[in-house]
Amino acid sequence: MLFTIASREYRNLFLSPLAWAILAVLQLILAYLFLTQVDTYMGLQPRLAGIEGAPGVTDVVVAPLLQTVGFLLMLIAPAITMRTFSDEKRNRTLSLLISAPVSMSDIVLGKFLGVALFFLTLLLLIAAMPLSLYAGTTLDTGKLAAGLLGLVLLVSSFAAIGVFMSTLTEQPVVAAISSFGLLLLLWIIDWSGNSKESVSGLFAYLSLQAHLEPFLKGLFSTTDVAYYLLLTALFLALGIRRLDQQRLTG
Repeated sequence: MLFTIASREYRNLFLSPLAWAILAVLQLILAYLFLTQVDTYMGLQPRLAGIEGAPGVTDVVVAPLLQTVGFLLMLIAPAITMRTFSDEKRNRTLSLLISAPVSMSDIVLGKFLGVALFFLTLLLLIAAMPLSLYAGTTLDTGKLAAGLLGLVLLVSSFAAIGVFMSTLTEQPVVAAISSFGLLLLLWIIDWSGNSKESVSGLFAYLSLQAHLEPFLKGLFSTTDVAYYLLLTALFLALGIRRLDQQRLTG
């Protein structure tokens, strides 16, 4: 049943004009940024050739592109996740769903997997850009793989937060704004440089961006992986609890 819900959610996303519009606009923006970075690298290449240990194409082109991808996905994730449960509530189909012989965990995880698969599809399309560089140069495969892994973990946490926010309201716009507000807070939470060191360290640990940066440098840390997995699990658990409350009161 879990995979049935996931495939239904995945298909419904591609039936939405909004999802296709987001895909098209995001690809257009990233293609422009990618070509701009490639042009910058071509201009720097003669100077970099004479420097020992100079940054390669992966550092100059791919890493900044993937960092931009992370930021743009934070902006669009609320629009993708806002309808997961809000539409069910608004159309009065949620009561039928939660009264079906299926656990609340399967419902939330199914919705989450459907949204996560959409983001993975998007990342596969984006990954084609840096992979195209293999036609004319050599990439640092380890850094590229680490960066893509970081983005997969990042969008998983985006999906979990968006799904949870969608369980709180029947208005998709409210769910989108709430998701965006929380994601933005977690993105910029470590920007304050005047706080006490202990508080500043806590903010740095809670920052979505701070845990993405090591992946973009090719560094794999269990701390960063654990952060994203715990954040995803936390909001999925909150979503299951919220849905269970609605089943008991509804």
